Amino acid sequence: MRRFLTTLMILLVVLVAGFSALVLLVNPNDFRAYMVQQVAARSEYQLQLDGPLRWHVWPQLSILSGRMTLTARGASEPLVRADNMRLDVALWPLLSHQLHVKQVMLKGGVIQLTPQTEAVRSDDAPVAPKDNTLPDVAEDRGWSFDIRSLRVADSVLVFQHENDDQVTVRDIRLNMEQDAEHRGTFDFSGRVNRDQRDLALSFSGTVDASDYPHNLTAGIEQLRWQLQGADLPAQGIEGQGQLQAQWQEAQKRLSFNHLNLTANDSSLTGHVQVTLADQPEWQIDLRSSKLNLDNLLPHHSAVAQTGGAVSQGQNTLPLTRPVIASRVGAPPYQGLQSFTAEIALQADSVRWRGMDFTQVSTKMSNQAGLLDITELQGKLADGEMSLPGTLDARTASPRIEFHPRLNHVEIGTILKAFNYPISLTGKMSLVGDFSGADIDAEAFRHSWKGKAHVDMSNTRLEGMNFQQLVQQAVERSGGDAQQSQENMDNATRLDRFTTDLTLNKGTLTLDDMVGQSSMLALTGSGTLDLVKQSCDTQFNLRVLGGWNGDSNLITFLKETPVPLRVYGKWQELNYTLQVDQLLRKHLQDEAKRRLNDWADRNKDTRNGKDVKKLLNKL
Repeated sequence: MRRFLTTLMILLVVLVAGFSALVLLVNPNDFRAYMVQQVAARSEYQLQLDGPLRWHVWPQLSILSGRMTLTARGASEPLVRADNMRLDVALWPLLSHQLHVKQVMLKGGVIQLTPQTEAVRSDDAPVAPKDNTLPDVAEDRGWSFDIRSLRVADSVLVFQHENDDQVTVRDIRLNMEQDAEHRGTFDFSGRVNRDQRDLALSFSGTVDASDYPHNLTAGIEQLRWQLQGADLPAQGIEGQGQLQAQWQEAQKRLSFNHLNLTANDSSLTGHVQVTLADQPEWQIDLRSSKLNLDNLLPHHSAVAQTGGAVSQGQNTLPLTRPVIASRVGAPPYQGLQSFTAEIALQADSVRWRGMDFTQVSTKMSNQAGLLDITELQGKLADGEMSLPGTLDARTASPRIEFHPRLNHVEIGTILKAFNYPISLTGKMSLVGDFSGADIDAEAFRHSWKGKAHVDMSNTRLEGMNFQQLVQQAVERSGGDAQQSQENMDNATRLDRFTTDLTLNKGTLTLDDMVGQSSMLALTGSGTLDLVKQSCDTQFNLRVLGGWNGDSNLITFLKETPVPLRVYGKWQELNYTLQVDQLLRKHLQDEAKRRLNDWADRNKDTRNGKDVKKLLNKL
């Protein structure tokens, strides 16, 4: 036994010494030119290795190099570069001075997919015919992936499409395995930081490339993502999901089926398809059980123009994205010109600006910059809303038109949602047409135009009781009429109110105002300044109820309109009420009537005739 172990140890020492001598005698730099030639012959890429090559024997026999680059023919920048490269090689082929690489590992690797890294065809290179009618054969697979196992760690990917901005994916970790039939699994994670936003993305699933390039399918079973940063809700956006993806080469079509995605407390299911023609053609059909836009979109509360105070509940302004210099002069909505689309969305519930909509349905189509919103409707509490319209972005000056139709919608909810400090409630019905150049609440305040007819029911305006104003003014003037104890709150109520409104760059004109209730009737007109948050309105009031007594003055006030002007800031309203003139006129008319009655009874007397003559002169 001792002899056997001694013989084994001697043999092991000889083998180790022999292999060590082999490694020492074989110079790895002898393979430099061979590797460069093989890479160029197989892929037409130029491999460049900086610094000497050296051996690394533990735990795997490897060749180490310094900085490396891989550049396409004619490209101005390398496609791949790395600080260090390690080639794990097989030992036995070295006996015949052959190099067999089992694995390539890069440290500090950077992959760039940009126009600068693309191959440039030389002027004298042959050009293939555009219309190739020959059928594809099995061997004609174009790009192929013949590595059974691929692992990438701590790497960077930079890609750019034509003149678009570069996108950098950092901290990449990728594991891919496949069988001989090109069916495999993958696991990816990475992070994108751009424009003060950070996206963390990870997904895993299966892929079937057995019919590539004709057909490629992938199933993403675990998708997780988190987006934080500028122009986003404070808590960020995170979600997960699953989907099936398919690429069809003949149709140049990419499909996403069985979509099931979540984002914060919102969810989306459905189907998305894009055909990659000269202009991509999108087909989008989505459904949501809950869509909370307040948790997905940045919500900047309006700042009062007069006081500069931020609206209630907003103590600090959120971080906004930086303005990219190259985009400053770009026309708004120009992205719509680059594709066509058919979009359908149905949602059981949608929350936007604090408003809870139900049974929301949207249908729209985009034809290279002409967005036609044929259907955008839903329910808001007991009311219904419809907002069809068009957005024409085919020129440098976009034009937007909407044709709102509202039926019994609570106006107080809308005023609160858009930060208008007007304490008005009631069910509003509206039919109108509006146009502007930007879909934005501030743009609507400043630059939109349009007309509409408004019909409201059960309205209540807090802060001013028109009926009380008239009755108290009559009492102060010493009139023989007193108000009852009904309707003593500080609000004006109307059973119905109608008006025709015109919007012109922040000025809202109200014409033909008519209001009616059991206590009050009014007519009038006026203007509201949406930017300065002020108003100037003229009313003619008739107080029909709430009087004590049955005097002639009460009858007179019920039948005679009382002029009322309401003006000033919405939160500091002023008014003028012309009651004294009416009471003076009423007293004059009453005195004339009584004198006329006395003169008629004494028409045969001299005094009666004199009074009659005096009245005729008046």
